[in-house]
Amino acid sequence: MASTSKVDPPGEDGVEEEELERFDDFTIASSWERFISEIEAVCRQWIADGPKNLLEKGAMQLESSQNLYRVKFELKYALKTYCMEYFFETDSAVKIPEWTSPVHDLQLCFGVKEFLVIAPQSASGVVLDAPEASKLLSAVAIALTNCCSLLAAFVPVHDPSRKAFIGIQNMGTIFTRRFEADRIGSQVPVKLMHLEGLYELFVSKFAYSSLDLVSYHFKVHLRMKSTYRTFSHDDDEDDDYASAQGLNPQDIDGMGSPRVDSHSRAQWDDDCPWSEWYSAEDPIKGVELIATWPERMVENSPEMEELENTSPHEAEKWVMLPVISPNLDSSGGNRIGFASQLLLLIHALDISFNAQFVEDFVSAENIAPNKLTSSMVVPPPTVLDRVLKDLFQGSQVQGFAKEEYKYSRGIKGAPVGSLFSQFSLHSLWVGNCNIRAIAVLWVEFTREVRWCWEESQPLPKVQVNGSIDLATCLVNQKLQMLAICIERKCELNEDFQDCLGSNDQPHAQKKVAEDGPLRNDTASTKVSSSESDRIHDSSPTAHGSSQKYEKIASSSIMKQHLKSSDNLRRGSAGVVGSMKLLKTYQSMHAPYTQDPPLMTEDMHEERLQAVEAFGDSFNFSAQLERDVLASDMSAFKAANPDAVFEDFIRWHSPGDWINDETEDKAAASVGSSSLKEDWPPRGQLSKRMSEQGNLWRKIWNDAPALPAYEQKPLLDPNREGEKILHYLETLQPHQLLEQMVCTAFKAAADTLNMTNHGGLKQMTTKMEQLYNTMSSTLKPLQTNRLSKGSDTIEDLKRLSTVFEHVEKLLTLAASLHRKFSNAPRLSESIFADYYEFYLPKMGTGAGSGDIKHQEFDKKQQVKMKEREVVSNLFKPPTANQKWRKVISMGNLLNGHEPTMREIVFTTHEAITPAATSRLELGMETYRMYIAGTSNDLRVALSVTSCD
Repeated sequence: MASTSKVDPPGEDGVEEEELERFDDFTIASSWERFISEIEAVCRQWIADGPKNLLEKGAMQLESSQNLYRVKFELKYALKTYCMEYFFETDSAVKIPEWTSPVHDLQLCFGVKEFLVIAPQSASGVVLDAPEASKLLSAVAIALTNCCSLLAAFVPVHDPSRKAFIGIQNMGTIFTRRFEADRIGSQVPVKLMHLEGLYELFVSKFAYSSLDLVSYHFKVHLRMKSTYRTFSHDDDEDDDYASAQGLNPQDIDGMGSPRVDSHSRAQWDDDCPWSEWYSAEDPIKGVELIATWPERMVENSPEMEELENTSPHEAEKWVMLPVISPNLDSSGGNRIGFASQLLLLIHALDISFNAQFVEDFVSAENIAPNKLTSSMVVPPPTVLDRVLKDLFQGSQVQGFAKEEYKYSRGIKGAPVGSLFSQFSLHSLWVGNCNIRAIAVLWVEFTREVRWCWEESQPLPKVQVNGSIDLATCLVNQKLQMLAICIERKCELNEDFQDCLGSNDQPHAQKKVAEDGPLRNDTASTKVSSSESDRIHDSSPTAHGSSQKYEKIASSSIMKQHLKSSDNLRRGSAGVVGSMKLLKTYQSMHAPYTQDPPLMTEDMHEERLQAVEAFGDSFNFSAQLERDVLASDMSAFKAANPDAVFEDFIRWHSPGDWINDETEDKAAASVGSSSLKEDWPPRGQLSKRMSEQGNLWRKIWNDAPALPAYEQKPLLDPNREGEKILHYLETLQPHQLLEQMVCTAFKAAADTLNMTNHGGLKQMTTKMEQLYNTMSSTLKPLQTNRLSKGSDTIEDLKRLSTVFEHVEKLLTLAASLHRKFSNAPRLSESIFADYYEFYLPKMGTGAGSGDIKHQEFDKKQQVKMKEREVVSNLFKPPTANQKWRKVISMGNLLNGHEPTMREIVFTTHEAITPAATSRLELGMETYRMYIAGTSNDLRVALSVTSCD
């Protein structure tokens, strides 16, 4: 086809222009047509592939939605590059997402399900030129019409901060839907802050005049939700503290502390067990509450005003989202807690192999240059005095609650609350837990312990119950023994006559047994009458020895013996059941005896090594127990003046007395009436006791008859006390640090285990797993198998990481329990969701790196009976908070206005009768989405028209 164009007729000069002819070939497509064709081809390919194939080709899931995916394609037109994105869902049967679910911004604004977005590849990502935007949208609309597709298409326009879009959607052969969205980012008009003004804004889009807004009732469908958020924890504290102290909020520094000591402020975890050592950041920074009102029909503005005055408690649905602190699931190392300090203690253990004595680390000259850092500072004297004062205040304890820490018994450390346990925990915070600070503190600690010894002052926080707990670390055992030595030392220093109190022999024996180093407890096999009965009952009534004893000829002689023996008997704790002495038929008396000398773990090991070296374990064991055996024999002789060696064996070692079974049966058949005639009982000593030169018999022959209170004490407190102090003062650094690491891990775990978290099953299981991991990892330290450069150091560092994860979860559990103690279902549900969210981060695999930037966004529906608990979290704002933020919106929750209010207006009615006949029943003619606050308002409008 040709087209011609003629020039103007000749001018006044009479010169004629030649007629020019030009041909336009419309068989050649223009660049715009080629652009449309390319868009159409891409769209046809996407539609033909379907969601399944698109996923296989690399479609990416959006983080904001679990069911929305995206593919993109780059296009070029007029020297510009555009990116076209197709957003689709895998389940086509799913309805358009509700706004309570995580959805894309355009789905929320316009109520669409699948859509296209085309935007320039530029820094802004929006089309700033209005004609260009219209042309671009027209190209996509034509391409979609050629594809017979009903997808909506959008183009971002204006400034990116406005989040403005224009869009179009082909609804079939008759209807077209147009979209437009914009945002006011500055001061919002007062009228649009209220529901009445927003309702009139929507109606104005289809009302003929402003008069209709008052005279005509438009049936508008309304859905509304309001989002509330508690004040920032720091802001809330700052204002409350400032009000209480009479300060201006501006006088509070950036850390939320006034110009005075911040420790005077109450913290959220003041009643938590770890608060003695540090204050943890509250992992729940606040609560976000979404209140959704039921859909309703509104016909005039007064109804909107009435709705604005309703309380959120009248809302149909409450959904809550806890605002978790970003520091909880981060691994940046900026969180202070037991785990961070335990890691520093492990570094100190690694350095401790560089010196022979603890004093060597007091000076920085003895530390390797590559290990010396600026953080290795020595705490000032005031800090040391405060720590030592805290350590050595208090009293001795009789025992610790072992059943409360049953899982930690496998860890060889000092019990939580004991002196060495407190020392280890204090070391975590003194001087940033560097080796120099620990050395200085240990030197001062041993000086205080020596002062207690020299001044005969009891050691505080040390268990004193007459025994050594060998399940604890060696330092704790030594301190226990030193405390007992101090106690014995005080007793020996007292005047013996004052201890007796009078010359009354039975009373004197009883007092010495109670106050002195004697055993008079009912559990003692040598003192307890019930145990004596057991021993007697376990032995037959007829006994014998290697020699047969003659029967006593006359009862008068027997009575004479009884009378004389009673006058000589000393230190008796009572009769041993019905047992009689072999020679005199007198009742056998159990004596008061001295406690055996206490031994710590290293003393037991030395003894076992000596037994192995000696060869004959029985004789050597008897030799080691010679002093104890001689003391018991002397006490037995004093309590039973007419006793023989066989009597002592029957009482002390019943297993070494062999009864004559034949004569026992005969005696039993005769009856109890003949017991006296059958005296003495038939039996004999065991083989080992009857051997020539038996050590026990020799000790018996040499032992004088002395009651326990007249004997030399078996434990020399002065000698043992000095040995213990020598051990503490010459302890090698790595041996000290090994025991400190075990004790610190154990004490920290036991402290955290005292946290009240409402009995969360996941937390209980995690603590049990932590104890098991600690027990296996710390075992090399408990067996003294650690050496310089050992792989155990790396295992300990990994253990501190595991400890940190558990500590974070426990902090969250404690915070949840405090806030939702009256709504345990919410507490359990939130923790279970976060536990599943956080669990992958507790591993060391590559998968944890893929989710480290995700935020916890799992919401919980609040039941009606739980609303009061959630509502109480929104404390009424203080005067300062009201001054800083002027309330301009309705639907207040305890004085809190919504941080975001979202409304959807829709109408399904026709504007004119002509249009009514052509519109489909139930189709939205107008839809407006409004979201904003008093300082921010976003409006998205969609209009369905008949083309």
